[in-house]
Amino acid sequence: MSDAAPVSRQSQSRRATIASFIGTAVEWYDFYIYGTASALVFGTLFFPESDSGAGTLAAFATFWVGFLARPLGGIVFGHLGDRVGRKNVLVVTLILMGSATTLIGVLPTYESIGYAAPLLLVLLRAVQGLAVGGEWGGAVLMATENAEEKRRGLAGMWVQQGSPAGSILASLVFLAVGRLPDSAFMEWGWRVPFLLSVVLVVIGLVIRLKVHESAEFRRARETAPAVKVPLVELFRTSWPLVALGVGASAMGISAAYFTNTFVLSWATTDLDVPRQTMLDILLIVAVLQFLWQPLAALLAGRTGTVRLMAAALGANIVVAVPMFLLITTRDSTLIGIGLALGVVTGATYYALLAGFLAQAFPVRVRYTGISVAYQLCSTIIGGSTPLVAQWLLIQGGGSHWGVVAYYVVLLLLTLACVLALARRTAHDRENAAAPSAPVRNR
Repeated sequence: MSDAAPVSRQSQSRRATIASFIGTAVEWYDFYIYGTASALVFGTLFFPESDSGAGTLAAFATFWVGFLARPLGGIVFGHLGDRVGRKNVLVVTLILMGSATTLIGVLPTYESIGYAAPLLLVLLRAVQGLAVGGEWGGAVLMATENAEEKRRGLAGMWVQQGSPAGSILASLVFLAVGRLPDSAFMEWGWRVPFLLSVVLVVIGLVIRLKVHESAEFRRARETAPAVKVPLVELFRTSWPLVALGVGASAMGISAAYFTNTFVLSWATTDLDVPRQTMLDILLIVAVLQFLWQPLAALLAGRTGTVRLMAAALGANIVVAVPMFLLITTRDSTLIGIGLALGVVTGATYYALLAGFLAQAFPVRVRYTGISVAYQLCSTIIGGSTPLVAQWLLIQGGGSHWGVVAYYVVLLLLTLACVLALARRTAHDRENAAAPSAPVRNR
């Protein structure tokens, strides 16, 4: 009987991690297919009265709408998650995301219903944003709070695996429909990835419903009542953590939208790289990220999380210029190498971000804390990335150097905030431990 409890906890931890990974992969699949469609078809189908560049800007603006809604989702679902628990909230976010994505798949275009088409697209995109706003933080906590202390970084990494997994799924589906003739792809082929979301959501729900509530959350509720208004408590006691969390998340959110949205659009329009070639490259890069992130989490166990995150961000700064120069060659192999340089360095930091942020906030407001920080970053920085990059490209007369500068500035901001948040977290832990320390003055 003595082994029953450890085995039960280990089983629960594994189930929570798997459920968090699969649910997050489904959510990111839905987000990535929207980003891909906004780069390839939405400008033409929903904003046909604009020229090519303006239509792309309009499509990227609808893409940003989802990010504008994400902080609201983080606040609403974070409030519920901190008061009533993580599990049920995660079921609701998955259903919301799947419903919105499926409806986009049957949405009439501008040619059929005029201005109502882009308005409905924006509305459904906002629902997607609400769902993702509550999903990521809850998935991180469900995985990390059920894991042993020494394995929380690894558990958080598996939540981060949802991003490349969703990208792989999105790329595979778009590769399949991308082989259709252009007329068929533009007429109905682009809808298929959105409609397939129904299948993925059902799978995610079946697994997620079998998971128990977070062990750490249950223990916290046994020792203290739930915070009445987590958002108020968060900003009253921990607002510096929120501000630093926003900055520390900057490149973790922006990187994917540089590659999967802006670069995809830039390469297939201005650089005349074939659509199918770019989709092939993005699939390979996503697989590379998926394989690399577990190695990064294991390496962090030897070097230390903060040290490895800082080194990875520094390396990403070094490879930024070569990455963009390789993309401008228009050669598929060199484009792949350039994106791989950015992905390997960026994914090393990204794999560790979830566990790093989760441990920065106190458990009583943790769901609200990491959700608000991450989703505010998504709105202010992440979602605007393709829009800002495209604007810089247009303002530069097609030159990519303004985009490169923006990319590097985001990396520098991320690095500074990661180091500052690490110092702040260590300081808070020392203060919390001080009253019980055996030696007070030395």
